[in-house]
Amino acid sequence: MTIKRAIKSGIDEYLSKYPVITLTGPRQSGKTTFLKNEFPEYRYVNLENPDTRNFASTDPNAFLKLYDKYVIFDEVQRVPQLFSYIQALVDESKIMGQFILSGSQNFHLLQNITQSLAGRVALFKLLPFDFSELKLSGILDADFTVSMQKGFYPAIYDREIQARMFYSNYIQTYIERDLSEIIHVRDLKLFRNFVRLCAARAGNVINLNSLANECGISQPTAKSWLSVLESSYIIFQLQPYFSNLNKRVTKSAKLYFYDSGLLCHLLNITDADSMKLSAHKGNVFENMIIAEYLKSSYHQNLLHDFWFWRDAAGHEVDLLWQNDERLNLVEIKATQTIMSDLFKGMAYFENLAPQLVKSKTLVYAGMENQQRSSEKVVSWYAID
Repeated sequence: MTIKRAIKSGIDEYLSKYPVITLTGPRQSGKTTFLKNEFPEYRYVNLENPDTRNFASTDPNAFLKLYDKYVIFDEVQRVPQLFSYIQALVDESKIMGQFILSGSQNFHLLQNITQSLAGRVALFKLLPFDFSELKLSGILDADFTVSMQKGFYPAIYDREIQARMFYSNYIQTYIERDLSEIIHVRDLKLFRNFVRLCAARAGNVINLNSLANECGISQPTAKSWLSVLESSYIIFQLQPYFSNLNKRVTKSAKLYFYDSGLLCHLLNITDADSMKLSAHKGNVFENMIIAEYLKSSYHQNLLHDFWFWRDAAGHEVDLLWQNDERLNLVEIKATQTIMSDLFKGMAYFENLAPQLVKSKTLVYAGMENQQRSSEKVVSWYAID
C-alpha cells in the first residue's frame, strides 16, 4: 500500500526556489520510499552503501561530475565533506532543485548545512504518518486506543508488521545501536533504562536532576542523552509560553515522544485493552495529540510555533500555537464525556489576557464535534 505524504506539495513549491532541498526525520519514517516514488526524475544515490560512500569521500570532484544535477543523496551526513563541494557546485550552476539531500541524523546533518549550505537550502521534516494521511487512505482506526498503541510508523501499515515486533526491532537496531554509537554508551542497559524512564515522564515537565538520579547517571550525561534522543526524532521538548501576565510560570520544558506507538511499547502497553486500563492513558493520549499537531505543521509546511502554559498555582493550558499575533488554545482530555470543568484552564488564561486569545479548542477522545458559544469541541479523529 502506498500512502500519499502531505509534505509533497511543500517540497514541489520550493524545488523552484532553492538549489538544495533537505529532507530529514527519524529512521523508518518513510523518507527513502517517499523520495523514490515521488521524484522519479531524480537519480537516487544511497550513501549508506560502503562503495558509494568511499567514492564520494575519496574523490568528491569525480563523484559530483557523475552525479551533477537532479540527484537524491540519501544519508548524506555519512559524507560530511561533500557539503562544501555541493555549495560550490550550486553557486556556479544556479540551478534550482539541483539536489535533494536526505538524512536521519539531524544533529550532524544540520551542522553541515549551517556551515556550508546556509541560504541555499529549504529544510523539510518527514515524521511518521499523520492522521490526515491515514484517513485519506481509509486506514486510521476510529478507536483511539488502537491508534495510540499501534503508532504511526509506515512499516506497520505498508508491510503490516505487528506493532510489538516493529518497536522491539526499532529499539534494538536504531535507538540502542545507532544512538549508543553516537554518544559512546558503555553500559547499554543503563541507556535502555534511561529511554524507558523518559517514556514514564512523557507529558510531564522535565526534571533533569530527578531523571539523572533515578537512572544513576550524572546530570550532564542525562542532558547529553536527551539531546541525542531529540536530534534523532525520538523525543521532542515542548517549551513553556512566557508572557506579561504577572504570574509565576513554569520555565522548564515538557517531554514528549514523536510516536505514541513507540511510547506505548516502552511503557509495556502491548494492546488496546491494556491501554484502556493503563494509568498512562491520559498522558499517552495527550502525547499523541500534541505530536499530531507537530506532524501536521511540519508536513504542511505551516511553521507554527507551539508551547504549553502553566503557572505556579497549577493553572494550565496543554497546547498553545500561533500563526498570527494571537494564540490558539488547546486542551486535551482522554475522555469521551464532555464536562464543563474541562474548559477551565483555557478560561483562566483568557481571563488573564483576552486580547491574546484567538480560539479555544477542546480535543477529546469522543467522535462528535461541537461548536459552543466560546470554544470548539473537536474529536481526536477530526484534527486536521
